[in-house]
Amino acid sequence: MDGIHDLGGKHGYGQVVRRPNQPVFQGRWEARVFAIMVASSMAGAWRNTDRFRHLIERIDPAAYLTHGYYGRWLGGIETGLVEAGIVSQEDINARVAELSGDPEDLIAARPSEDPDPLGDPPFTAGSIRAVTEPRFSIGQQVVTSTQVKPGHTRLPAYARGKTGTIILLHGGWIFPDTNAHGRGENPQHLYTVQFAGSELWGNEDDSVKVSLDLFEPYLSEPQVSQGKPHECRR
Repeated sequence: MDGIHDLGGKHGYGQVVRRPNQPVFQGRWEARVFAIMVASSMAGAWRNTDRFRHLIERIDPAAYLTHGYYGRWLGGIETGLVEAGIVSQEDINARVAELSGDPEDLIAARPSEDPDPLGDPPFTAGSIRAVTEPRFSIGQQVVTSTQVKPGHTRLPAYARGKTGTIILLHGGWIFPDTNAHGRGENPQHLYTVQFAGSELWGNEDDSVKVSLDLFEPYLSEPQVSQGKPHECRR
């Protein structure tokens, strides 16, 4: 899906700055959010990481940009708890009021009135699954899809409709596009596809290479251009 979460390749957001020896949690509240996430998962608010990622993707866009990493988690957790029927939005609002929370604060959570089914838990640990023979091979050129889906996907917007080269095959993996929505694991081949920077952004030196792990349904063979037939003159 298109959304504020898909920031890859976009200009104007500055560099990603990572401080050396940065602590895992910047404050005690972040550790609490981590604990709430684990407890919520065990309580059945979601059954896989793909679902949790999609919960975060759906929070309020302004909250996504301002609440920070664990703040986004908290908004996603609240959405998941409400959609799974574990708590109600009214219960959460009442607790916020009880703790003297500001009713005018930006609320990140945006639970759906008609949420997707939770789906089944993974039937085995890990992600590798049995699949048929891969459609593509190492060294082959592929083109990524331009289709914009309403739900979760691992194909970023900046890499859609671009031509790259398969450099690695990873076998069959759980397909996030269905797994996030309770529609089954639907295993698909996973490839590492390498793109030239100029292909992705148009103004980069070809020495810049970007490699993305992409699923087979995102990929197709390049279309062969067919020239006009020569006219027969007498």
